Amino acid sequence: MKENYDVLMEMEIKRFYQSHPERKPTLLLHVCCAPCSTAVLEYLVSTFRITLYYYNPNVADINEHEKRYDEVVKFLSEFELDLKIEKKDYLPKDFIKAIKGLEGVREGGKRCFACYRLRLEETAKFAKQMRYDYFASVLSISPLKKVGKINEIGKELEEILEIRYLPNDFKKKNRYLRSVQLSKEFGLYRQDYCGCIFSQKERT
Repeated sequence: MKENYDVLMEMEIKRFYQSHPERKPTLLLHVCCAPCSTAVLEYLVSTFRITLYYYNPNVADINEHEKRYDEVVKFLSEFELDLKIEKKDYLPKDFIKAIKGLEGVREGGKRCFACYRLRLEETAKFAKQMRYDYFASVLSISPLKKVGKINEIGKELEEILEIRYLPNDFKKKNRYLRSVQLSKEFGLYRQDYCGCIFSQKERT
């Protein structure tokens, strides 16, 4: 039976508030782009004290990388969300190293899993260093991403690094459709590929 990660998230939130009724939990949330962030932030902002973590060395070139970041900033401003963004340097060599030997694998397979892990691990390490209560990523809002693998990696990192992972499937409850709606409403750039050169080629 498949796990319902949306239910698991709600259970984890409930457990936290039962143990710490006096405060909101802190969450370091990895973001890949503005469209994927929209509905997730709308949903979580009342429950968590959120800091965004922009680390995406998989993106094919610096101009695309910066454009996606700028769109996140644009959405935060126009949606009136006063949230801090931790932006890590553009380091494409991190991605190349992480997927070495997997260049020929089709999108959606092991190469993508290595990319999930790269970004989640950097998020988890920073969350651990800065003593956040949780870490997570908006990646699961995409219908093209393997939710089970994202959460499997998140739980592995939780055990290894001793920093709590927030299980999630953000596309549940029509949040993916809501993200499309919000993207149109705010005129956000909505790319048609994940970001890496391999996904770009498969889209053309």
